Amino acid sequence: MPRERGCPFDPPPAFRALREKGPLTRVRLRDGSTPWVVTRYAEQRTLLSDPRLSAVPALPGFPRPERGYADDQEAPADGHGLSFITMDDPEHARLRRMVTGPFTIKRMEAMRPAVQKIVDDRIDDLLAGPNPTDLVEAFALPVPSLVICELLGVPYDDHAFFQANSKAIITRSSTPGQRAEANGRLSAYLGRLLDTKRDTPGEDVLSDLAAKVEDGALTHREATSMAVLLLFAGHETTANMIALGTLALLENPDQLARLRDGGDPELVAGAVEELLRYLHIPHLGMRRVALEDIEVAGHTIRAGEGLLLLNEMGNRDPDIFPDADRLDLDRDARRHIAFSFGVHQCLGQPLARMELQVVYGTLYRRVPTLRLATGLDRIPFKDDSFVYGVHELPVTW
Repeated sequence: MPRERGCPFDPPPAFRALREKGPLTRVRLRDGSTPWVVTRYAEQRTLLSDPRLSAVPALPGFPRPERGYADDQEAPADGHGLSFITMDDPEHARLRRMVTGPFTIKRMEAMRPAVQKIVDDRIDDLLAGPNPTDLVEAFALPVPSLVICELLGVPYDDHAFFQANSKAIITRSSTPGQRAEANGRLSAYLGRLLDTKRDTPGEDVLSDLAAKVEDGALTHREATSMAVLLLFAGHETTANMIALGTLALLENPDQLARLRDGGDPELVAGAVEELLRYLHIPHLGMRRVALEDIEVAGHTIRAGEGLLLLNEMGNRDPDIFPDADRLDLDRDARRHIAFSFGVHQCLGQPLARMELQVVYGTLYRRVPTLRLATGLDRIPFKDDSFVYGVHELPVTW
């Protein structure tokens, strides 16, 4: 399916054309498969809540990504994939329960002062550094890296290692072998760190996982796979959201002024929800396969047929979000499905929300003259990755 975009913040025109055909449309992928594409919000929510859909990539009919888009993502060399996100209940629920505690809203709010300090320190460094600069390297990457390292108990001195390997996993130009090798390096590193935490535990998620291995609740392989997922997901998506959200605000100065000058925590929280709706960072959609025949929107999805649920299109559904292609920070966007929906909705969403609230509520207030240092047409977008964003964001102030 083509990924060409018009406006860099909008879904591809080809996706809009599919939506015009109806809520469900069959498409032919390059491998010859013909999954259903689901483009509208109501049908996406209905299907994502249906236990007759499976998230297991090994099942026949499961839609593989187009060649070059992390097509081996679910099956790295060590064989344990991306942990519980590619499992169904009850195994999915068993493993997910092992890591829900650290990501509760209460725990995330307790972390807010530490995250605020991280953000303030990085802004201090930004202002003391070169002007202009690349906001990705100077701010958008270090902030979530520091946060997830503190949460998991990973030494920040190793951040360059896991950023490089995360990039190799998600970049379209990486070969399957390169992705598998990068996953293997991350797994080996975190496996060793889990062993260390088992002997000398701390107050962190890896120590919790190590204790569950010691108790027999998790295997070492399961714990390692969870650690890879949390480390990867905890900084890649948020880093891209920080940079892309900043760019979207700079391109919508009235909305940036609303956020910068408002200062109301409720306004900031609402702005985060609207930016999550407006900018969909994981842009491959949610993939499933039917376990049984399912009737939806006048169509019959047969057992064994694949589905691509494009939540970036669901979040732009005009029936749910009027004037959906406009960024409006006063919109009530809380019904968005940027974190998916149903049993597989993102475990780390309380962390992402809190972190983005601190970032968006602080950066533009402290750097009120922040602006682009180049034209929009010269900014390199991440069409080469299944995590969308920008490679660089040159800014000045």
